[in-house]
Amino acid sequence: MDIQNTSVPPHAQSRNNGKNHPSGHPRTKRHPGGVTHDNTRHTTRFTVIGNHLAQHPDLSLLAIGLACHIQSLPTGTPVDIKTLAARFPEGPARIAAALRELETHGYLRRTRERTPTGRIVTRTVSCNQPGRRDTTSGTNEKPTPPARRAATAPQQEPPRRRALPAVPKPGHTSPDLLRTATDVLAGLRREDPRLLLSAADAEHLAPGVVAWLERDLTPTAVRKALAGDLPLEPLIRPAAFLAHRLTAKLPPLPPYRAPEQPPPVRHPLRNCATCDHGYRGPDPHHCPGCASARVGSGAPGTGTVEPSLVEQGRP
Repeated sequence: MDIQNTSVPPHAQSRNNGKNHPSGHPRTKRHPGGVTHDNTRHTTRFTVIGNHLAQHPDLSLLAIGLACHIQSLPTGTPVDIKTLAARFPEGPARIAAALRELETHGYLRRTRERTPTGRIVTRTVSCNQPGRRDTTSGTNEKPTPPARRAATAPQQEPPRRRALPAVPKPGHTSPDLLRTATDVLAGLRREDPRLLLSAADAEHLAPGVVAWLERDLTPTAVRKALAGDLPLEPLIRPAAFLAHRLTAKLPPLPPYRAPEQPPPVRHPLRNCATCDHGYRGPDPHHCPGCASARVGSGAPGTGTVEPSLVEQGRP
């Protein structure tokens, strides 16, 4: 039993350290241009950042960097938009958009609170791991998942949305003015992305915009008045903000128009069939100048009246 069997063929040698691999070590040859790390262990002044944030698939690079910066700050450090814009080269609009990203994905919670002196301030909470909230002991504890509802349990209705503030009522509405008002509201998001409105919001606000157009303001002037000098803070309800601005900044009626009188009819813009110039008027084919010229020339079909026999001197 202890005699060595010399007839057994020798076993194949194992490949060590990639020496016998046809292409060398696979980890060093597969991605020769990839990143390598020169790491030094931190003992002071460091912040632990999870890979769920540093490698987040949906957050922008600005939002990831801003979250890392906020998590590294001591408690009580101001992190409002104006302070961050003064600290970094990015402008207030980009920083506000990055903060909204972090709110959407749970890395920030911002609430408005009233101080004992009556001042309203924004309280910001930075979450180093969304879904885990520090409640009592000062450590992050994973919340217990809610019990699964039975299949037969009735679904809860979503909370009702608060009604929007009232807007000014126009003295007279027309389909053309309502379409113009809706176009003004739809174009506000090009002035500031925060002014994106739903169809229901635009329908509620459109009569207020018509009340502005009745005061001889152009659509461009109304749009600039509504979207100008916006606050840097996030707009929680842009439709409510616009409803307040439509009421608070409503210009007075022109002096030549009494409040009880309906506004003048605003005819659509047309091209004259004769001179091809743009005009607004009741005639659907000819501008006032061409229409009066055609009537005076006696052209057929222009409404010229044949002189009576008495005017021609006939009995």
